[in-house]
Amino acid sequence: MAETLLKVENLKKYFPIKAGVFQRTVGYVKAVDDVSFELKEGETLGFVGESGCGKSTTGRTILRLLDKTDGSVYFEGKDIFKLSRKELRSIRPKMQIIFQDPYSSLNPRMTVGEIIGEALVDHGIVSKGEVKDRVLEAIEMCGLAPYHIRRYPHEFSGGQRQRIGIARALVLNPKFIVCDEPVSALDVSIQSQIVNLLCDLQQKFGFSYMFISHDLSVVKHISHRVGVMYLGSLVELADKHELYKNPLHPYTKALLSAVPIPDPTLKRERIILQGDIPSPANPPSGCKFHTRCPYKKDICSQEIPKFRDVGGGHFVACHLV
Repeated sequence: MAETLLKVENLKKYFPIKAGVFQRTVGYVKAVDDVSFELKEGETLGFVGESGCGKSTTGRTILRLLDKTDGSVYFEGKDIFKLSRKELRSIRPKMQIIFQDPYSSLNPRMTVGEIIGEALVDHGIVSKGEVKDRVLEAIEMCGLAPYHIRRYPHEFSGGQRQRIGIARALVLNPKFIVCDEPVSALDVSIQSQIVNLLCDLQQKFGFSYMFISHDLSVVKHISHRVGVMYLGSLVELADKHELYKNPLHPYTKALLSAVPIPDPTLKRERIILQGDIPSPANPPSGCKFHTRCPYKKDICSQEIPKFRDVGGGHFVACHLV
């Protein structure tokens, strides 16, 4: 069994709502609300859910790009929010992120070689004489040509820019990478290339991924386990085969019913959710999904369901299960 690389316990991230002349705090947007999970070495954990459910905020808080409101994040057994500035800097190369927008995340004034090699120089991982060799090795792994290191980001297509972002993350030889919707802005043919590249690199180097996406088909292809988020909370987490074959939470069932079947002779019953997503600044009492759930009972609006293992590592937060 692979060892646990990342452990998240009751993680919360609230953003204050300011109002009035004196900008007093009048409430909080509960972007991430009591999220817990573990990630093994060499594993890919997919995160899916509607826009605004807290997937990206969860990833950024885990990397300590955002400060937590509450909870703990253990990376290789160390609580990263209790590390000093010096200690955090020493583990930064092991925890990387691939951003959703490959253009805005690249400095337009720097060449590709400078962008990819910047962190190597900053962290003193290799000598200045070895930087170019490491950069060339990284971009070739990601399907780019050696002469590309002299070009600027605006000279590349969207797929090529995303490969530059991947190379920038991989050049540090990390153990954990947050992939924040890395293929959402790309054409379908380019998406498959990037996803297959990530799979090949994981097999070669043993990275662990937290893969955030709206595309359930892509998540199924690349992930080992899949977590479903709704309004800042995990509502279901299971092995991908188990989740897609036997979804237990009504929200997961509704999401999966929208996935197209590549066979015109087959039809799937479409579950249409009624109503709008509640505001994360004022979530419903009890189960957050009860305002849109077609199977709700009285207890659903009164008590918060526990996120529990119902067998075989299949976690769900639902009173009906």
